[in-house]
Amino acid sequence: MAMEAGDIEALIKEAFPDAEVTIEDLRGDGDHYAALVVSSAFTGKSRVQQHQMVYAALQGRMGGELHALALQTKPKD
Repeated sequence: MAMEAGDIEALIKEAFPDAEVTIEDLRGDGDHYAALVVSSAFTGKSRVQQHQMVYAALQGRMGGELHALALQTKPKD
């Protein structure tokens, strides 16, 4: 079962209330997305740590409801 872009954004914003989130459906199939997440929570964290934080926010949906996510993260300036 595919995930809606709005559901992905809602989960990320629930974990990072100050986040600026941009979601793009790469194939129009609801299974392959690209996301840019900008949050002050990422300040001082490595890119790997930032990605782990976002994956944790998705509450285990990666590999199930959400097949593929090309993720970019960065701290707010």
